[in-house]
Amino acid sequence: MDDVLAAELAGMAAEDRRVRQPPAGAEREFVIRVDPRTRMEGERVGVANTAGLREIISQHGWPGRSLVGEDGSHHAWLIAQHADRQLDFQREALEALADAVSRGDAAQRDLAYLTDRVRMNEGPEQVFGTQIAEVKDGNGVPWPVEDPAKLDARRAAVGLPPFEEYSRDWLSPGRRG
Repeated sequence: MDDVLAAELAGMAAEDRRVRQPPAGAEREFVIRVDPRTRMEGERVGVANTAGLREIISQHGWPGRSLVGEDGSHHAWLIAQHADRQLDFQREALEALADAVSRGDAAQRDLAYLTDRVRMNEGPEQVFGTQIAEVKDGNGVPWPVEDPAKLDARRAAVGLPPFEEYSRDWLSPGRRG
C-alpha cells in the first residue's frame, strides 16, 4: 500500500468536507447560502482536488484498495463525486472506478453513487436513486430514476439500503456518501 498517496487523498477529502460542511447547528440543505468568499474557496478546493485526482488516475489508474486502502479509495470517490463542474473528468473517473470495481479493487456502492451523479449531470435518469433532488416532509426525493419499480433490487445488488430507508436517513449528519 502507498501510505503517502493514501495520506494525500485523505487530505484532499478533508479539505472537500471542510468547504462543504454546513455551519455549526445548521441542518443539511441542498444549497447552503454562503458568502461569495466561502463559495469561491470551495471552488478553488474543488479544482485543486480534481487536478490532483486526475494526475493520480493518469499515473496509477483508479486508486483502489490495493494501492491506497479502503478509505483511500473512498476518498478518491468523494473527490470525483464532487467534480460536477468538470464532467469530462467525472466520466474519466467513472470509467476508471468501474474498471477497479470489476477487479474487486473498489466499492460497488461508490460506483453506484458516481454513476448516478454523472447521469444526473448529463441528463439521463439515474439508476440507483442516490442523488436527491429535494426534501419533502423530512424525506429525500430522488432525481428521476429509471424503472422505479426495480430500484430497490438494483440498490440491494450494490449493497445500498432500500430507497425508503435512504430517503428517511438522508438528512442524518453522519450519512456516508
